[in-house]
Amino acid sequence: MHELVKDYYGKQLATSADLKTSACCDASSVPGWLKPLLAKIHPEVLERYYGCGLVAPPLLAGCRVLDLGSGSGRDVYALAQLVGADGEVVGVDMTDEQLAVAERHRGWHAERFGFANVRFLRGYIERLDALDLEPGSFDVIVSNCVVNLSSDKDAVLRGVHWLLKPGGEFYFSDVYADRRVPASVRNDPVLYGECLGGALYWNDFLQTSRHAGFNDPRLVEDRLLAITDPELLPRTEGIRFFSATYRLFKLDGLESDCEDYGQAVVYRGSMPEHGHEFLLDRHHRIETSRVFPVCGNTWRMLKESRLAPHFDFIGDFSRHYGIFEGCGKALPFAEGGIGGIGGDEASCGCC
Repeated sequence: MHELVKDYYGKQLATSADLKTSACCDASSVPGWLKPLLAKIHPEVLERYYGCGLVAPPLLAGCRVLDLGSGSGRDVYALAQLVGADGEVVGVDMTDEQLAVAERHRGWHAERFGFANVRFLRGYIERLDALDLEPGSFDVIVSNCVVNLSSDKDAVLRGVHWLLKPGGEFYFSDVYADRRVPASVRNDPVLYGECLGGALYWNDFLQTSRHAGFNDPRLVEDRLLAITDPELLPRTEGIRFFSATYRLFKLDGLESDCEDYGQAVVYRGSMPEHGHEFLLDRHHRIETSRVFPVCGNTWRMLKESRLAPHFDFIGDFSRHYGIFEGCGKALPFAEGGIGGIGGDEASCGCC
């Protein structure tokens, strides 16, 4: 699969216009504040962009960031402007042609930005321990529609966890399937190159994340992908594919479920571009100055990460109140007893 991917992105595709689906490229998702940053990036770098989402979380100034599958360097050069002269962005890619484009314009971007804070490494994202990278040295790791192309996604996530600082996060966009992808789709060279054949079944991804040490993956946004190519659509065998952005925090001891400790946070409204509210994930839109009840995991994600200075924290872990209301789980027992003895008979099935 390494050779297939290197051939597809190094030789088969000349620009993003050569892609046959929108899975690996969606320019419509670019927010207004990011467009001035992209305007400072060399045109050849932009032409060779094959991402599927936005991988620019807030509060990156001064951070050390790693981009997995950095390609021609579009995201690296955008992130370089966000981390600033006191930060660093490292890009890792295995495709020589893509790395050549990124390296060719490194000096051009340094002159344009007024500082040099970027470097690129040739390597495989499944073998991050083979690169000259220090464990626990990155504040943020990003990836844009690349993990699906890996043949060993478990190794990728383990490597990410190994390289992140405590409280750091893996913020990445990728392609997911609504079921496990069969071999006929997985082994189709075009579907694989178009980021569909290697897509993870979403529930398998959640389990893989937890096994790697990321116990509470948070979905930030998602969209259904339209397969518009009439020749490719039948080859997908009715599978629905989604582009989705997740954030995974490296925090030891996160619980498997949302537990209620009576905690809350208050967002100060102090993050640039997030004056009125902060979106942690799709279920946590936190308004400025409003007391916002949270579960223990969410409290820790905000308290023990670079986000902490922008919140006030209420409560601790001294008392537990059960499962957090609205988390998707509830007390499994009939409130009035077993069905038929004061309980609800309809609730006494096998599940």
